[in-house]
Amino acid sequence: MAISRRKFLLGGGVVAASWITWSGVPAWGLAPAPSAAQFMELSSLLVNHRLDAAIGARMAAWAAQQHADYAQMTASIVGIAQARRAGQVEDFFDAIPAGPLQEFAHWVIFAWYTGCSGPQKNAAVFTYEDALTYKTTADAVAIPSYGFSGPNQWGRPLAPLSPLPSF
Repeated sequence: MAISRRKFLLGGGVVAASWITWSGVPAWGLAPAPSAAQFMELSSLLVNHRLDAAIGARMAAWAAQQHADYAQMTASIVGIAQARRAGQVEDFFDAIPAGPLQEFAHWVIFAWYTGCSGPQKNAAVFTYEDALTYKTTADAVAIPSYGFSGPNQWGRPLAPLSPLPSF
């Protein structure tokens, strides 16, 4: 069946118009995206290190999928820390009630140090190189590589050139 140029252009116009119309409409019924900023605030209270926001966003998205009350737990722990005017984890961790809230706080600390969601074989990996346990040994542990002169160096080191004579 052959399609005429008029039908083709009319169909393309309808598709473009519907895309323009529906692209500006908010997605009704979808849950709001987890707040990576709130998770990073919680993480900075629980872990006293410089943390990467991109890794924190991946952890926040995973935690939001696994915990139905993720936003409430995050807000509760941050609220406890703010009530105690805490600057580090030692100032408020004993005030976190035992149970799911404390387990979630332990999970956040575990995830930052190991770079994964748990000790299981099928755990989600958030990072390897930026995991805090790797950072402590980064100067002594070489990355496995087949490079001749070191990790990620695939060629032989360049020999320095002798100075050119000036005339």
